Amino acid sequence: MTPDEVITAWLDAYNARDAHALIALYHDDAEVFQVAAGPPLHGRDVLFENFVAFFAAFPDNYTNPVNVIHTDAWSIVEWQGGGTFLGKLGEWEPTGRHFEIRGCGFFRIGGGKIAYQRGYFDSLGWFRQIGVVA
Repeated sequence: MTPDEVITAWLDAYNARDAHALIALYHDDAEVFQVAAGPPLHGRDVLFENFVAFFAAFPDNYTNPVNVIHTDAWSIVEWQGGGTFLGKLGEWEPTGRHFEIRGCGFFRIGGGKIAYQRGYFDSLGWFRQIGVVA
């Protein structure tokens, strides 16, 4: 798959909340680092569990691309997304509150799969919107 095809498939699988389709797009030893959310996650098993937990907590979650840029080394996605906090996430109980945020993801793709992903978003704004901080 080309980087453009990988990103399109990633967005489609993410918006379908299909953790199996998503995880198929990653290398076995892929790393995902959501800078505002904690330490990097390593490996497909851990990534799969993370996607399943997030989709259970935000069953209407969506991400829309605002800009997509491909370079020789990276695919970059500026996005706008949202969802409603309806299921437990880690230690957080659901609040029923909706969020809408913007962010940016950087994907390093090799051999038609994602080897590394790094993302940036306003975590404090997200925490406030879903009601886990004041």
